[in-house]
Amino acid sequence: MNSTQSLPRAAATATLVRTIEWVDTDAAGHQHNSAVLRFVEACEAKLFRDLELPEYFPLAPRVRHELNYRAKLYFGQQVTTTVVVEKIGRTSMTFSFEVWGEEFQGDPRVLAAHGSFVTAHVARGGTMATPWPAEFTAKITAPEG
Repeated sequence: MNSTQSLPRAAATATLVRTIEWVDTDAAGHQHNSAVLRFVEACEAKLFRDLELPEYFPLAPRVRHELNYRAKLYFGQQVTTTVVVEKIGRTSMTFSFEVWGEEFQGDPRVLAAHGSFVTAHVARGGTMATPWPAEFTAKITAPEG
């Protein structure tokens, strides 16, 4: 494998639908900025459960995060979050994500947020990035079937 391998869109993707709850909103009446991050992390968790890699989480701290807010989300609105593994390198993985507010109170579906994040593999007890285990890279790069 190259030092960084770009993956086909279908290789490792998850989608999760949630509803904006009262706890997800702030005094302005729309989503709190942290709600989008929680939706993305929940979708990421779904991705790694689907890949049967639950051990990913204690080994993959975030080393970079970029988030662009585009539209507001409101209490009771359905939200669809998609997370995609874009690249996997020797010790890091790059993801993209989109958070869509579904049609709500007569307003059309809208891209509410998008961005990217990078995680690094850090072995248990370690303090530095180490190569991803072969099982991880095999499951993440396998085409969906």
